[in-house]
Amino acid sequence: MKRAVFPSMLLVVLLLAGAAPVALADTVFGWVERATIEPWGVAVQAKLDSGALTSSLDAREIETFEREGEEWVRFRLKLEDTASGEAFSEELELPLYRDLRVRGAGGRDERPVVLMKVCLGDTIYEEQFSLRDREEMNYPLLLGRRTLSHLGLLNVRETFLQRPNCNEESRVREHEPDDLIEGQDG
Repeated sequence: MKRAVFPSMLLVVLLLAGAAPVALADTVFGWVERATIEPWGVAVQAKLDSGALTSSLDAREIETFEREGEEWVRFRLKLEDTASGEAFSEELELPLYRDLRVRGAGGRDERPVVLMKVCLGDTIYEEQFSLRDREEMNYPLLLGRRTLSHLGLLNVRETFLQRPNCNEESRVREHEPDDLIEGQDG
């Protein structure tokens, strides 16, 4: 009896919260998912973290520099491709999107943020990623609320509900600067 009532109650809650009824049909993601870093298709495990506003990517040798009057960031991606087990290393130079100030248990930290693309399910998402050495972390990719707000539903009890399946014909969701109000990450 309770199971039959639950979908109706969920619909009422979604409508009261201002969510569109189509949210019931959205794709469901687990709290850890497979993703690929694009355009290379490097497979990584991503932690979907509603406690963080901005997504974070494992990066090494991070340095900012100026190019034609604009701030840029040079960094190295050094990842293990979980699909092949092979090491992936690539030096990138991207425009600095913004600086991020983070307060956490370890104190305050400032990190550069760049726009990059990640494949989850069958969609490529261009998102903001703060760059940080995550070598000691369990997951090289953390997806925060800015990214989560585009995905669908999050089931915090499950993992690996979706497989990245992107190609040249995949839908690309371009970054939208006003997705969420700028605020303190944490």
